[in-house]
Amino acid sequence: MTRATAPGPGGTTFTIDDELLAPDFATSAALPASAPVRIAYAAAHVVMRPEYARLPHSSASPGDPSTIAAHVDLEATLAVRRRLDALGFGIAEAMDTAQRFEIGWPLASRLIETCGRAQLAQGFVAGASADHVSPPRDSAALAAAVAEQCGRIRSAGGTPVILPMPALVAWGVDATVYVDVYRRIVEATQGPLLVHWLGPMFLAALQGYFPGDSFDAVMDLAPTRIIGCKLSLLDDAFELRVRRRLLPRGQLVLTGDDFHFGTLMLGGPLQGGPLQGGRLQGSSVEGRARWNGRDVAFGDFSHALLGILLGCARPASLALRLLAQGETDRARAILARCERLGQHVFEAPTSAYKAGLALISWLDGWQDVFLLPNHAQRARSVDHHLRTAQLAAAAGVFRDAAFTAARLRELVARGV
Repeated sequence: MTRATAPGPGGTTFTIDDELLAPDFATSAALPASAPVRIAYAAAHVVMRPEYARLPHSSASPGDPSTIAAHVDLEATLAVRRRLDALGFGIAEAMDTAQRFEIGWPLASRLIETCGRAQLAQGFVAGASADHVSPPRDSAALAAAVAEQCGRIRSAGGTPVILPMPALVAWGVDATVYVDVYRRIVEATQGPLLVHWLGPMFLAALQGYFPGDSFDAVMDLAPTRIIGCKLSLLDDAFELRVRRRLLPRGQLVLTGDDFHFGTLMLGGPLQGGPLQGGRLQGSSVEGRARWNGRDVAFGDFSHALLGILLGCARPASLALRLLAQGETDRARAILARCERLGQHVFEAPTSAYKAGLALISWLDGWQDVFLLPNHAQRARSVDHHLRTAQLAAAAGVFRDAAFTAARLRELVARGV
């Protein structure tokens, strides 16, 4: 069956067509394979065991990280990562999408080691923080703790992503201290690093992060070591400025803008809003170079490290193949629908986005239960979930229309 009717928001219904992308798949299959023109890492969540449903954890009364870890289904969690890898995405492990600031280092380190042992074809990056020690009292201790995790990630086979450090905001320090901390981390580690700037819409404790010109100064520290950044600020104009500043010296921007990622990955100046109006320029490959051991396209476009790639993995993977094959218009149309899904999943309060990603994973059969640590799946209403499903269907996410429709009916029957 290729079509099924499913319950939608507000008592409406909508149609799921699992053959929606068939013409695009046929076009791609008929063209010769081409080297990827964008790096794309998908940030993945963790899958819980069914018995976790009985625990009373919540965002207001979170569970102990060790208790949460005992209820994580590591096999199912790894299966999500293997599926993303098979679709051509690298994995971004132990990041905000995996509720890193809630699950703690013991579970995060297990996820990282599991990723390393999995020998993923597309490789992985992972978040480095200081959550394995007591809260550091000064900048030297903070830098040493982050550097230690960087070493653990490197030993597992991944590339460290320096996560933002809420302690710097709590301490109220100035730009010079930020730069000093990052300098110490670079000097204490080996190999390439990425810098992550996560905005306060994702984590309120990061309001005021990177004061003054500290971000630019950090990226200037060691361009051959700090090979790029992930920007999760939902500020497309700022990202455009940053990538044009960094590109001449070989540093890449990995967009974390789940609102405008299609536009930013296609490239060129932003005119008229996400994938609308104006002419996108610079989407052709302007050159290739070695980056983190890979042959990478460089040009006036962003690469990606995104949570929403988990939610639209099937169509986004196809769009990136079509882009590499020169079918830019087809890629643009697919990414436009994925952007609309991202704008809904990540709407305010943005930190609730994990609910939408886990929902899609469950609806598409990637996992057997719709649960998240601290029951973050309850952060959205049933109507919000149904609208998520409707937009995902419109983007061509779902592989089995009848299966997804049945799960939506189950969702409506029981509530979140």
